[in-house]
This record gives sequence, C-alpha cells and structure tokens, in this order.
Amino acid sequence: MHALSIPTWIIHISSVIEWIAAIWSIWTYSEVSGNRAWWALSVAMLPALIGAMCACTWHFFDNLESLEWLVTLQATMTMLGNFTLLVAGWWIWRSVRQKAQS
Repeated sequence: MHALSIPTWIIHISSVIEWIAAIWSIWTYSEVSGNRAWWALSVAMLPALIGAMCACTWHFFDNLESLEWLVTLQATMTMLGNFTLLVAGWWIWRSVRQKAQS
C-alpha cells in the first residue's frame, strides 16, 4: 500500500466514489425522464469504473508483478469504456435531436 502517497490515494478513492455517484445519478435521471439513452450512458460508464478499480487494486497490493494482469485489464476497460461512452453520447444526441424534430 506504499506505492502511492496519502494525497494520491485520496484522489484515487474519491474519483471511484464520484464515478459511482455519477452512474447512480444518471441512472436515476433516466428513470425520472423516461429517456433510455441516459440509462445507456450509466451502463456505458461501468467499464471505466472497472478500470479504475483495477488500478486501485494493483496499487493497494504495491504493484505486485503477479497482479500485473490488472494493468492489462485496466487498459482494456479504459479503451472499451471510451468506446461505450462515445456510443452512449451519440445515442443521447440522437434522442435529443429526434425530440426537437417532433
């Protein structure tokens, strides 16, 4: 657990908590608004959350070489998350545009 300083740990952990809160808030908004595109955004955020949790786990165990696969998983989840967020953003844009045309 000595791989990171206390301030860096605070940033890492608070970022994960903020991401969870954002997912929950967007999910709730999708239910209130009835717009499934916002629900898709909350689901699209999950790979990035998994990636962040992989990074925190690896650092928690002092960057053990035996857990180096977490780095690969984190990178994969980041790439997948970027793509899913792109698609979800496009879906929101499309739903707003269709509503404006109606």
